[in-house]
Amino acid sequence: MQLVIDIGNTRVKAAVFEGKALKDFFVYPAIEDLLKADLIKQYDIKNCIIGSVVNEIELLVKELRTRTQVLLFDHNTPLPIKNLYHSAATLGSDRLAAAIGANALAKGENILVIDAGTCIKYNFVNADNEYIGGGISPGLQMRFKAMNTFTSRLPLIEKDPGFDELVGTDTAGSMLSGVQIGAVAEVEGVIAQYTQRFNNLKVFLTGGDSDFFAKRLKKPIFADQFLILKGLNEILEHNK
Repeated sequence: MQLVIDIGNTRVKAAVFEGKALKDFFVYPAIEDLLKADLIKQYDIKNCIIGSVVNEIELLVKELRTRTQVLLFDHNTPLPIKNLYHSAATLGSDRLAAAIGANALAKGENILVIDAGTCIKYNFVNADNEYIGGGISPGLQMRFKAMNTFTSRLPLIEKDPGFDELVGTDTAGSMLSGVQIGAVAEVEGVIAQYTQRFNNLKVFLTGGDSDFFAKRLKKPIFADQFLILKGLNEILEHNK
């Protein structure tokens, strides 16, 4: 068995794989909770890969390396696709892993991966299995927080999956319309531009807000909440 760990800005996700088959999946609020779960003992883990978008993981890596083989995914890690990103050292592990996960499912095709989480990240892999890059914009909750932080009177509100009104009739409704309708319009517009530029584009959707967008996007998409974990596992398999 092998353990795949994805440390994001808000959550720690872990999955147990047997080869390329995902066997179990876990979400933790913090690294300490992951360590307490002791998945290595539970599943007799032989290999582990860690992808992180935060810097404070030295103690985790040190602890795991006393008990199993650990691959820390960074810009020097050999990959199953070619990375053409100009600043590879600053590329988030989650962006590249999501692209690799989608590429494994649609190898040899033009792929746009949309990771809708803390930020909305767009990642493009061409038909030659080359990661090119993409875009980053604020996620839903970040937009709500920005309006509250940078104004004097706008309240802090949460997303409302049941709200789909274009015209907000009060302040909260206007904020929901601006953020949620606006974010969907942004994603639709980005997909349209990629579709015009690249033939036979396949669109994949992942991330914590993937369900929200999947129900609202018009173009057929492939939603998979495990794309980042699957991509990290592909990297681990490539390096074993």
